Formats: sequence, C-alpha cells, structure tokens
Amino acid sequence: MPFAFSNVFTRFPNQTDRGAAAPAGHRTQRRAAREQTDRLAEALRDVKERVTYCSVCNNITDADPCAFCSSDERNHNIICVVEEPQNVTAVERSREFRGVYHVLMGALSPLQGVGPDDLKIKGLLSRVGNGVTEIILATNPNVEGEATAIYLARLLKPLGVKVTRIAMGVPVGSDLEYADEVTMHKALEGRREV
Repeated sequence: MPFAFSNVFTRFPNQTDRGAAAPAGHRTQRRAAREQTDRLAEALRDVKERVTYCSVCNNITDADPCAFCSSDERNHNIICVVEEPQNVTAVERSREFRGVYHVLMGALSPLQGVGPDDLKIKGLLSRVGNGVTEIILATNPNVEGEATAIYLARLLKPLGVKVTRIAMGVPVGSDLEYADEVTMHKALEGRREV
C-alpha cells in the first residue's frame, strides 16, 4: 500500500520519488488514524470536483469567473499574459501588478507539435476590444516563450493596444561576472533611465 500511495504523489509536478515516499512512509510509520486518511481522500475528491478553469482568463479557480477577473479592485484595462497558471502566482508574489491575467496554457513549440490553435489565444484577442489599453507579455525567457511573445505582439499591435514585454536580464543580488552573454544582452537591451 505505501508504494501505491507514493506512486500517486510522484505524478504531481516537481515531486521526486524520495519526496513522494515521505508522505507514504509517514502514513505507515505512524499508523495514521483512518479518519485522517479519509479526510485526505475527501480533500482530494473535493479538489477534483471543485477546481476548474476561469472562463475569462483560463486560470485555475474554484469559482467562475476567478477572483482576479471578478474583482473591482483590479485594473481590467491591463492584461498580463502568462504561459501557465503557476506563472500567475509568480507575478502576484511581486505585489506590484494590479491588472488581470490571461493564461495561454502553454507556449508555441513546433518541435513539440504546439501551434497557435493549441493555445488560448482567441480568448485573449476577444478581450482586447473591451477597453484594454495594455497587454504585458510575461512568457518565459526561453525560445518557446520568445516565439510566443513575438507571435502575440504581431497579432495584438494592429488592434491598437499597447504591447509590452517584461524586462529580462541580470537577477537582483547576483554578480555581473556570472551572467552569460544572452542574459547581458537582454539586460542591456532592457535598460532604463535613472
């Protein structure tokens, strides 16, 4: 039984075999009460039944529309476009962005067979006409993310909306001597006046 239990946990993102064995080992070593196991199973069933995707932005949510899309305190004129739902969390940790989001559910990757029709681009384009003044492209700084950002910029600019890209470059707290050529190029390209 512990093997089957840990096998379930290895399917979660960023979970290693060793990390997955910890909950299983804990359960068997402490001979957890049946009520605790039942509560865990019920919580997992609840997540499976209640968690869905927002019909506006595609973020993971338990209410539709999500808390961002339904909030009057968010600026609905600025949309931050990200690749995956976990990217929303990364942007929110900054406590700087007060707009709304659009989750593409991936990035363009011809080698992986992911094209424009596989992403949630149509929903983004339909949102632009509703008073949106700026689209911030916050795709990952890799080949797929760059290709996606360029593709989206070409689609969005003719619609009369301001299209910006998040800055990239040298991380805060690092030394310049450890920055590679591409990182330094992006840092110099994204420089700003002080």
